[in-house]
Amino acid sequence: MTEETLEELGDKIVRVLKTIYDPEIPVDIYELGLIYDVFVSEENDAKILMTLTSPNCPVAETLPVEVEEKVKTLKEINECEVEITFDPTWTQDMMSEEAKLELGLL
Repeated sequence: MTEETLEELGDKIVRVLKTIYDPEIPVDIYELGLIYDVFVSEENDAKILMTLTSPNCPVAETLPVEVEEKVKTLKEINECEVEITFDPTWTQDMMSEEAKLELGLL
């Protein structure tokens, strides 16, 4: 797989991630800054490194599963693994300008 194709696949994954919303905040998880990294292997396996707004987040059990399931709906993706990290800890500074505007923080 060429680097360009991997990049296109990464973009597709980001588009899928932008359809997933934190139930407590009306902004998608990508714009919220919860996605730290997206990796795609030569075998078309995806790995998503993400965080939650807090370790006690009510969707801690369900959100990673939703991310995994939605990314696996892409026909090019074989497997998807979601890894949760709290390093670095999420802060509002990680949100995009769009998310800050949406939430009235700008």
